[in-house]
Amino acid sequence: MTEARMGTTSSDTGRDRAALADPVARTGLPEPASPAPAERPVSPEAAPPAGPPAPEPGSATGSATGSAPVAAPAADGAENSAPPRRAVRVIRNADTMEIPVHLLFREEADGGEGVRDGGRPADPFAPRPAPEAAFRTVAAPHRGSAGAHRPGPDAPRGPLLCPPALDESVPAEHAAPSLPGSLAVAVAAGGAAGAGGALWWGGLLPAVAWLPPAGAESGGAVAWVLAAGAGAVTAVSLGGLARGRTGWAWVQGRFGRYRGTVRRTGLVWLNPLAGRCRMDLRPRHWRSAPLPAVDADGVAVEVVLHVVWRVADTARAAHAVDDVARHLGECAEAALARVVSRRPVDAFRPGVPTLRHTEAVAEELTGLVAGAAAVAGLEVFAVQPVRIAYAPEVAEAMGRRRLAALDALHRDALLAEAVDAVEETVRRLTARGLVELDAREHKALVRDLTVAFCAGRTAGG
Repeated sequence: MTEARMGTTSSDTGRDRAALADPVARTGLPEPASPAPAERPVSPEAAPPAGPPAPEPGSATGSATGSAPVAAPAADGAENSAPPRRAVRVIRNADTMEIPVHLLFREEADGGEGVRDGGRPADPFAPRPAPEAAFRTVAAPHRGSAGAHRPGPDAPRGPLLCPPALDESVPAEHAAPSLPGSLAVAVAAGGAAGAGGALWWGGLLPAVAWLPPAGAESGGAVAWVLAAGAGAVTAVSLGGLARGRTGWAWVQGRFGRYRGTVRRTGLVWLNPLAGRCRMDLRPRHWRSAPLPAVDADGVAVEVVLHVVWRVADTARAAHAVDDVARHLGECAEAALARVVSRRPVDAFRPGVPTLRHTEAVAEELTGLVAGAAAVAGLEVFAVQPVRIAYAPEVAEAMGRRRLAALDALHRDALLAEAVDAVEETVRRLTARGLVELDAREHKALVRDLTVAFCAGRTAGG
């Protein structure tokens, strides 16, 4: 009895090992063949329903999960001690590895970077979309990929420098309290009259023939108080009088703090307890000294700039910087160094923008200087280069190079005109049938005509 049980157990163990070694016996399905390389996909309507094949009548098959059958027992009546095994969902191919099913149809639903478009892994070196800027920027030159076409010098470009942020500690310009000067004069006159009346009422004035007698015999203390108050009103009224001029403004402050700006003209009354300074608001011209710079070819140059500007915000002009003229000069010099370094002074080949294109250079300089000077409350109308010259140490050498380039361009123009004239002459002669030339005679005629035209133009020029 014991030997029979041991034999049955040994036979079951052998069947289990054979099933594990054979994929057909393990899954109950034949091993799929490799798919064709250009197999056309079948639509879902025409495709047969997915699922295991129907078992034949009389066959004893089962399924642990309902998706894959289990191998039938080897013999009827034999004791089946091994539990049913679950089929493994894998794709077996001679050219691929085992891939879990849940990774085959994974899509990028949450915007991840792992798998995209039907299971294809994303390229880790692919360019990612730039995030939205969290701060204000200016238009910058387009930077493409390494193989992309680089924009030429004439391509439109944005501002080269980002305008500095305004200092929030300096308030913007606002109007200071002021009154018409005529009202202040009237108040001062009333105060003076009140002070005189108080003194007269107290009997503090000397006896004068044209003054009536005082109403009170002795009102010394009260009279002095009234006279002092009236005198203070008169002093404040007269001390705040100022004359406003067209194109000028009064900037008021107290203890280093900005109190307001008065742009009124004529006779005005300002707060006499606040300090004030006069500021010119009219357009002004600033001409620089020769500023050193280096062009795109590394040649030292000197440029003289002419700037038209005015004060737009008196509060920032008075408190943001110490000297607005000096600040404007520093901004102009920095912008000049940036613009000059992008262009050569002279191009010895056609089609290259140079610093001689003053309109384009002036436009770039104006934008840069206006953005940098806005922090000081300045408005820049135009920045124009009025003189561009080589530095003294390289002026002679660059002059010779420029003359040589001009001579080469002149000779090229003469040669092109001569060749065109020869071509037209030969074409007309052959078209009208005046001459019949073979290849050798044609070459000789072209050579002689070219020499004649070049010699004539050189002698005449």
